[in-house]
Amino acid sequence: MPFTPFHMGPGIAIKAILQSSFSLMVFGWAQIIMDIQPLIVLLSGEGHLHGFSHTYIGATLLAIFSGITGKYLTEIGLWVLYLGKQEKALIAWWVVFLSAFIGTYSHVLIDSIMHADMEPYFPFSTANQWLGIISVEWLHRLCLLSGVVGACIYFGINWRKSVNQRR
Repeated sequence: MPFTPFHMGPGIAIKAILQSSFSLMVFGWAQIIMDIQPLIVLLSGEGHLHGFSHTYIGATLLAIFSGITGKYLTEIGLWVLYLGKQEKALIAWWVVFLSAFIGTYSHVLIDSIMHADMEPYFPFSTANQWLGIISVEWLHRLCLLSGVVGACIYFGINWRKSVNQRR
């Protein structure tokens, strides 16, 4: 699923559950970082489409990179979004790394279900027992549904909080 919004669906659902203990922006940044290697392969026509970046070892390294860079990009983004009115747009390191690791590991899992060239456990194994566990159509539906349900839950919880604060 390179370069599709489907990866964000599960992230939105996780955001709904974990609320401020999860950064959807860092999660999304991790999705982008994960697909840089496949983009290079698509543009150059050389290499393994879902290569090292789409293994759990590669995902671990990319989660660390995504967390470190994503923390600062997210804090700058939040500061700009709130036009500098928010004094502390800081995200705790544990939230950053939780979000980045969930982002990269879920990316490997989702892609493992639909891409035959995935070797998620490389170099320990070239097997991919996740391939075809459900159809690509159902995988897309589940990702989309998790995003829609997650968004409804997230906004419902925040609406309820705002109603309670007005009382």
